[in-house]
Amino acid sequence: MLTFRNASKAYGARPVLGPLSLDITRGSMTAIVGTSGAGKSTLLRLANGLIAPDGGEVLFEGAALGPMDRRKIGFVFQSVALFPHMSVARNIEIGVTIKGERSDSALVARQLELVELPADFATRMPGELSGGQQQRVGLARALAPSPALLLLDEPFAALDPVTRSGLARRVRALHDSLALTSLIVTHDMAEALLIADRVLVMERGQIVADETPRALLGGAGGEQAQALIAIHRDAARRLIELQQ
Repeated sequence: MLTFRNASKAYGARPVLGPLSLDITRGSMTAIVGTSGAGKSTLLRLANGLIAPDGGEVLFEGAALGPMDRRKIGFVFQSVALFPHMSVARNIEIGVTIKGERSDSALVARQLELVELPADFATRMPGELSGGQQQRVGLARALAPSPALLLLDEPFAALDPVTRSGLARRVRALHDSLALTSLIVTHDMAEALLIADRVLVMERGQIVADETPRALLGGAGGEQAQALIAIHRDAARRLIELQQ
């Protein structure tokens, strides 16, 4: 569904990505993990056409990614980015309206149900919602136009652990039930291992590991990947010691 061919990006004289090549298979959920500045969000923005590569190309469904393709791509931002002057219903409808399609209260109700929010939230304003509720609305907005590809840029980063865990499980369930292709950026390796089919580890603008969760837990992926896993293994070991 999505292909990067020798894609690269720099900001001024500072290279931040690539050149790298990558194929995202239709129906897969791929997680991109790495420390801050590794190039994760830049890769996601290239995938959505928010920025253009300086070199190489990005292909969507086999052709050069163009403006019309963006209508087939849903994007969930880390900062949520709901329009504060619009109701929840209007925020959810905006992508459908941009596509030139009709929206109605039934569509909004369906989207709210998908993200496990009550139907009466439709009339609320974003400022009346908690962080987790806002992120659920952001997810509902991204899914409303029935995208073929869903991109999520650290969507749970600002949430408390309980809300984060519940929403991550819901994203995975929606990925499966809606037959999506999903690409999620996260700095949390445990989160990636639990919800993704494939995990890419990035460092200094390059992909340094490309493995399944099972393979990573078995020791594959190299030093950087195993260092990220070791953080969670150490925390689990310390918790077990506290029980003894």
